[in-house]
Amino acid sequence: MTRTAEIDYQRLRLDGIYRQNDAGALMLRVKIPAGVFSAEQARKIGDLAERFAGSELHLTTRGSIELHGLRYEDLAPVAVGLAAVGLTSRGACGGAVRGIACSVSGVAGSDRLQTLARRLHRHFTGNPHFEGLPKKFKIGIDADYAGARHLIQDVGLVQVDAGRYDVWLAGGLGREPRAGFRFAEQVDEDRLLPLIEAVVRVYRKHAPAGRRLKFLADRLGEARLRELIRDERRGAPDRFPPPMLEWSSLPGPVAAGWVEVPIFAGEMAAERLRRLADLAAEHGGGFLALTGNQNIAFVPADDAARVAIEKALSAEGLPGGASTAEATLRVCPGSHLCRMGLAPTRDLARQLPAALGPEGQKLSWAVSGCPNSCAQAQLADAGILATHSVKTADGARQPRFSLLRRTDAGLGRAVAENLDLNGLLTAVRNQGEPRPIHHNERRTP
Repeated sequence: MTRTAEIDYQRLRLDGIYRQNDAGALMLRVKIPAGVFSAEQARKIGDLAERFAGSELHLTTRGSIELHGLRYEDLAPVAVGLAAVGLTSRGACGGAVRGIACSVSGVAGSDRLQTLARRLHRHFTGNPHFEGLPKKFKIGIDADYAGARHLIQDVGLVQVDAGRYDVWLAGGLGREPRAGFRFAEQVDEDRLLPLIEAVVRVYRKHAPAGRRLKFLADRLGEARLRELIRDERRGAPDRFPPPMLEWSSLPGPVAAGWVEVPIFAGEMAAERLRRLADLAAEHGGGFLALTGNQNIAFVPADDAARVAIEKALSAEGLPGGASTAEATLRVCPGSHLCRMGLAPTRDLARQLPAALGPEGQKLSWAVSGCPNSCAQAQLADAGILATHSVKTADGARQPRFSLLRRTDAGLGRAVAENLDLNGLLTAVRNQGEPRPIHHNERRTP
């Protein structure tokens, strides 16, 4: 067994691997292009999770899958297993262009969005010109403004018409959340890749180590950042040729509608993923989709396939269908599995239903175990964020929380801070009903 002192954890990051704890456990994040993967790929991930990750896996809010509890010696066979089905973890962590987050909710044009996301995935993954960046670089593609995820991306693309996108830059969460600004409107699809390349190059040249693009926007100002991007694009191709892949070759919206399976806190057993993969192969066109709310969706070919999927899910004890996606609860792994975690987020999430009043049950919720906010607490109607910990009289450390509310088209803001667990649950119970968010509201730059 390799000793932890001999492992270069920093170098491992570019291969999608983080140090999970001081005992030598590792987390590996699998990039799933556009959040859509085949039944064969799902089975392989389930097999690898069973063999190396304690038969468990975690679905992220960006359409990726994490395997926890790996040892250094496990990394090579896991990488070989992923490559055998066309998957990789390269660039899923560290200073690289991360996995391309894509809203896959069965809305009109989602197949086109997936094609664009896959194209960006192929272009940036493993490309040495876009690795070794000062910090992570996140790109997100959304079908509309409903989820507001464009606000937290380094580059957020929002479809406003078929093949045309608004481009948002320099958003991010963490200890210093910053909503992105609208850089351009109605950009043709074939102009996006050269533009994104220029943004990444400007970021590499001008941002100090450990800082994201939002730092440049704050330090230089949006006007100067625009100038640098304009100068970087001078002399470079303005358009890239269209992709060869037809839009219809990827799963898109169908008359029967997508069937979404809620996965509590993104926590999933390997065997269940394999069973869902078998169901997708039989009735879902051979594909599964990961949603931004840590759920799994099927794409039935017709109403008969939809009925068959829902019947099989019921036999498994799993609800499925549009109605099950109404109550949203996003949860990061927290201190259960992450060395950055300050709070046991899954335990907290299990206590929430009993604490929610009638109004609270109408809201979407997100629970983040540290200020990094991987569960995107600032984008939920109500978010819980572990901000720090304090030492108690017996020497133990206890987390402290902020309760956030999102009442407009921007990021959620704290309505209560420095709460212990009891204080947090009391604050949750006392939440009233502020002005509802109009999700089609477009935030001006």
